Amino acid sequence: MRRTTVRIDETLLNEAKAYAARSGRSLNSVMEDALRQLLNRSTEVAERPRVELITSTARPGFRLDIQERLDAGEKLEHIGYDLDDQERIQEGRHAAR
Repeated sequence: MRRTTVRIDETLLNEAKAYAARSGRSLNSVMEDALRQLLNRSTEVAERPRVELITSTARPGFRLDIQERLDAGEKLEHIGYDLDDQERIQEGRHAAR
């Protein structure tokens, strides 16, 4: 095997040496594994299918009826309680049918 000189940041090299010592491995095996992982990761990223993100056309903010109540000085917490109560009443009507 041919020897190659590589310059590595001293702090990084010391961290790698400490990691190798803690895990009972040679510095060489730790560095080889790190390079393999880096190369495999770049291959995996290139092979991933493109993801289409769904975007909303909704405008940011609250529903108009809620915004009007907020503008009138009501607290969002109280409006939320009212909405929960309305939902329970509607569920009760559906269950009674």
